[in-house]
Amino acid sequence: MSIQGPSSKRTAKHPYLTGNFAPVTKTWPPTPVTWTGDIPEELHGGMYVRNGGNPVTNSHLGREAHWFDGDGMLSGVWFHRSHTDPRQSVVNFVNQFVLTDVYLSAADNGELQTPILPSISTLVNPASSLFFILWRILRTLLIVILSHLPGSRHAIKRISVANTNIIFHDSRALATCESGPPIRVTLPSLETVGWYDGNRAEGEAPLQETRDSDEEQRPGFGGAGPLSWMKEWTTGHPKVDKVTGELVLFHCNFAPPYVHYSLVPTEISHANEAQSQLPRILNAPVPGCSGGKLMHDFGVSRLHTVILDLPLTLTPLNLAKNKPVVSYDPNRPARFGVFPRRHPELVRWYETSGCCIFHTANAWDETDLYGNVTAVNMLACRLTSASLVFSAANIVPPPHPARKDLTRSKPMSFFARYHQQEQNQDVEKLSMDETSPLLVASVSGNKNTGPSKTPSSVPMSYDEQEQCRLYYYRFSLCLSTSNTITHQFALSSIPFEFPTVSPITDMDHARYIYGCSTSVESFGAALGKATKIDVLVRMDVKALLARAQRYRPEAVTGCVDNRTIDEILASEDPNDPIKAFKLPPNHYGQEARFIPRGNQTGLTVNDPAFLEESGHLLFYVFNEDQLDVAGECTANSKSELWVLDASTMRNVTCKIHLPTRISYGLHGNWFTEDQITGQRGVETLRSLSDNKVDNKWTRMQRNLTSRLG
Repeated sequence: MSIQGPSSKRTAKHPYLTGNFAPVTKTWPPTPVTWTGDIPEELHGGMYVRNGGNPVTNSHLGREAHWFDGDGMLSGVWFHRSHTDPRQSVVNFVNQFVLTDVYLSAADNGELQTPILPSISTLVNPASSLFFILWRILRTLLIVILSHLPGSRHAIKRISVANTNIIFHDSRALATCESGPPIRVTLPSLETVGWYDGNRAEGEAPLQETRDSDEEQRPGFGGAGPLSWMKEWTTGHPKVDKVTGELVLFHCNFAPPYVHYSLVPTEISHANEAQSQLPRILNAPVPGCSGGKLMHDFGVSRLHTVILDLPLTLTPLNLAKNKPVVSYDPNRPARFGVFPRRHPELVRWYETSGCCIFHTANAWDETDLYGNVTAVNMLACRLTSASLVFSAANIVPPPHPARKDLTRSKPMSFFARYHQQEQNQDVEKLSMDETSPLLVASVSGNKNTGPSKTPSSVPMSYDEQEQCRLYYYRFSLCLSTSNTITHQFALSSIPFEFPTVSPITDMDHARYIYGCSTSVESFGAALGKATKIDVLVRMDVKALLARAQRYRPEAVTGCVDNRTIDEILASEDPNDPIKAFKLPPNHYGQEARFIPRGNQTGLTVNDPAFLEESGHLLFYVFNEDQLDVAGECTANSKSELWVLDASTMRNVTCKIHLPTRISYGLHGNWFTEDQITGQRGVETLRSLSDNKVDNKWTRMQRNLTSRLG
């Protein structure tokens, strides 16, 4: 791709596929790297791994695309304990593609011009015609059929790209994505084993012969039948209960009852042997869901599960209503289905104002003096619009019904920061610098906002239709004629996404929630500009909820702490319930993961400060000073893994220098030394085929594939 100078005419590029959003195609086996600072002893022997999409087909980016597209790539840093000194680490970096059926087929067919799966941008774009969408779907179906012809080296049995998350359950590391079941990978090499169906992963060694025969007879995710593959579509955010060892997950599809639910106990010996005998639930229907939805996450407490039935639909039936396959209607209610963990048939539905929620932060049960559960509480990152879904596809979001008092100005060009000459030619930028919010609004008749001296002093709530806040919900379980959400309000007005808690207090009443924020724009970024993370935040949930008891916020629209991100960053109060760490200029981070300090096996829940505050946040960082004049990464651009002291939210204790860059991606996890050493055995691994078969069948297949584009 040629690089043009500042005065050259350029065509606009997709904001989520340029700069450090552009895919990384080179893989690295475990490679020793250097670092500065001190590696905390809690990291020795463990590994941090992050998942994200890296398109293989047509990776030069000349196509319609969405940030959530792309083949899964795992990028990890392994703190291998030194053989000579166990108190030290030999740090290794490794990244590998997840070898899904789709990836293997795409890598084997160089004739493909566009990815096998339709882009999410095709499904959300109101300009996509019915014919175009049906053609994309038919094209995928034809490629799948061709992959099953004689001579094909890789048959596509599942269409998942496994690019969203990575978890650990029952001695398996599992990469996840909504478009299929989890797929097992190995640690620390990140090699692909095979699909996991709720009983066993392809390619892994059985625990024992009798158990293996029982596994073969049990149905897996989706059950049996010609449409079972649709029931395998699994949330990208399965939950693992650290106490019981259970894996909790749900599956969405387009046909009633729309949502199925699975609960998989551990088979490897657990701390409590009785917990290994917990019942297994696969594909149990959750009654009452209102239709096919784009469900990304859900809430799980120790005893209950919360399904999010929100007005963001995902169904081909939308086409019959002259709507995109993915459509958002904020006039419809947000519905929450709450049920006891092992009884989805007892679901109770709660309704409130429409919203979008992609990630929940935590959920916990509330009990009375007799131990009876009286309510389920949940913290979630609540968006008041679906702008992110469209902006991540570089598509203008549909206007929000409540935006009649707001006027959006022309979005700032993504390339403004790199070309002063272009800035001088853009009349809009004569009154805006490149730190200005993208969604500039003129407000009439809004008593809560007023003129601002500087853009950064305006809270992100300035546009009430572009919020992304950490919200608190309380679902009452008291027996009554109606299901009531007794509390629903924001803890803070600042943007908050990609939440994480201490693994020890997950599914319990955690005190601290950690997450990502931004100092410039909301997470629903405007057209032509991608959202980037430059602030990490720690919220004291218990302190904020205690304040809410004294000064009850207004339902739905209320907020406990109305300060801006600048005011929070400037705070010197050691007891401030919100602490924030701002990255240096031009540095941008990714989702952080919390690792508790000390010997985790000896911790008790009686010391919340030690469990939740005294620890480390691990996250990838990229310095955009490495971008060239056109805003693209140079060939030698590199990222780092930073270790932030979570107790102070100020001190970076260690920086791991990586041999390559890590493109801005999605979700990661921390794997302990015991998890790495205690993985199940593996018999076979997936791999790319080196020897190509050349016969009339393969030539016909390649010819037909090339004609499909």
